[in-house]
Amino acid sequence: MGIPASKRNQRQWSLLDIVTAAFFGIVLLFFVLLFTPLGDSIAASGRQTLLLSTASDPRQRQRLVTLVESGHHLQPIEYCPADAVAHMPCEDPRRNSQLSREMNFYRERHCPLPEETPLCLIPPPSGYKISVPWPESLHKIWHANMPYNKIADRKGHQGWMKREGEYFTFPGGGTMFPGGAGQYIEKLSQYIPLNGGVLRTALDMGCGVASFGGTLLSQGILALSFAPRDSHKSQIQFALERGVPAFVAMLGTRRLPFPASSFDLMHCSRCLIPFTAYNATYFIEVDRLLRPGGYLVISGPPVQWPKQDKEWADLQAVARALCYELIAVDGNTVIWKKPVGDSCLPSQNEFGLELCDESEPPSDAWYYKLKKCVTRPSSVKGDNALGTIPKWPERLTKVPSRATAMKNGLDVFEADARRWARRVAYYRDSLNLKLKSPAVRNIMDMNAFFGGFAAALASESVWVMNVIPARKPLTLDVVYDRGLIGVYHDWCEPFSTYPRTYDFIHVSGIESLIKRPDSSKSRCSLVDLMVEMDRILRPEGKVLIRDTPEVLDKVARMAHAVRWSSSIHDKEPESHGREKILVAIKPLWKMPSNSH
Repeated sequence: MGIPASKRNQRQWSLLDIVTAAFFGIVLLFFVLLFTPLGDSIAASGRQTLLLSTASDPRQRQRLVTLVESGHHLQPIEYCPADAVAHMPCEDPRRNSQLSREMNFYRERHCPLPEETPLCLIPPPSGYKISVPWPESLHKIWHANMPYNKIADRKGHQGWMKREGEYFTFPGGGTMFPGGAGQYIEKLSQYIPLNGGVLRTALDMGCGVASFGGTLLSQGILALSFAPRDSHKSQIQFALERGVPAFVAMLGTRRLPFPASSFDLMHCSRCLIPFTAYNATYFIEVDRLLRPGGYLVISGPPVQWPKQDKEWADLQAVARALCYELIAVDGNTVIWKKPVGDSCLPSQNEFGLELCDESEPPSDAWYYKLKKCVTRPSSVKGDNALGTIPKWPERLTKVPSRATAMKNGLDVFEADARRWARRVAYYRDSLNLKLKSPAVRNIMDMNAFFGGFAAALASESVWVMNVIPARKPLTLDVVYDRGLIGVYHDWCEPFSTYPRTYDFIHVSGIESLIKRPDSSKSRCSLVDLMVEMDRILRPEGKVLIRDTPEVLDKVARMAHAVRWSSSIHDKEPESHGREKILVAIKPLWKMPSNSH
């Protein structure tokens, strides 16, 4: 060939070296990917790329939903990014900050379409621990579960909360009661019958970390607290972690999601709601929700507040126009009592207030725009004034007049009460659901009707958020007349709460929540509903679903996809129909450390 032998050998050895190096390089790369954090990181990156594609490509998302529904998606749904630990889809500041500021429209609910959201499971924060049990949780919670120091740093001197080692502690104070909610409530009790069962349902507006509502529980008063997602970031999440009833809401352009004449007591402690703005629109909404004979308490601005003389004068003028009885002005706190009977609203007043037309539905409140007219008490069915309804706890079991106003209401109410007493006994005795356990405090009933499930648990140290689907008969007024609490909601949208806020979720007829009322077609996906239930359920929390065997077979497949362990049981022997019962448990799972 004319090539020296020494050079031929040199070329052959070079090729052999390359092949050998490539082989060992592939083997080394395999071990790196399989056994080191770098491999996990690359895999996580790939999963997140796929996850984000479900939001950016609706067709890819729909294919995934279809696979989960059919049971052909064998792996669990992926986890969301680590920065989504406190994500609320309908109260997302990144999305809502672009909206109008007028009447705080941008701080109300604004939900993305399902195809605009990634299909993923919200992870717990790093270091998450199973919640402190009730009643210890009223006074301390794990810092790791909500590692947000902002409120403690800014409000610690007012007794809101403090960081103490691995806990946040709650001395019980507030901006208007730094000495503690107990002292403040004792002052209110000089003017309001807080004992003896006269008052039962309360609404705490702009509640902070809900120390007022938490302290009222010892008086037998069930206060539902609300606040927006604002600069304090997580005040409602702190309230729920403490075991105090609360949800995220904003008094802006729409009615709050409650029926007329729901609350015996309404309270604002430096809530900064401009009650007299927009022709007293917000005071009118408070009036709609307050039961005739009920009490309104406002502490803080503008009540005898420096440089707010006009605002204070306007507030008193609105109350006078609506014939509210002034009970007391004590420092910076004012207490009024709402009149019983139709308003004495004069034909002429400085705010231009008028009575609503009799055709105006007083209790429609799901995405219902605020009205600049005063609800007529006579337009609310039934005799529901404070003093005429029974005291607590008698009102829990006595048939409310708003139930008897419905067709066959008396018989339906009594049958419903018997049914749920029987079912809850079966849950405890045969399904071994420990609803008396200290680990169970916050419960949600997703399809509550008259609140029969909650009523059967009234003797336990739990509270129940009774949700009335907005497209079903609006029976939430009966729930409140019984001395229970709840909200309207459409389950084709996410609920207004933070992740990991309920210990137990109960739903009877899950498929009915998403069906069109006039057909068998669904308005939204059962997969999205299950992912939302997983978002609001705490780790080691339980779900109980009642439905037909066919529906529960589908739910069981989806339960695997959201990482729940589930089992299907027979219904209680005394019940009729084809129902079965699915019980599921959400495990405490954690993201790989490299995903943060």
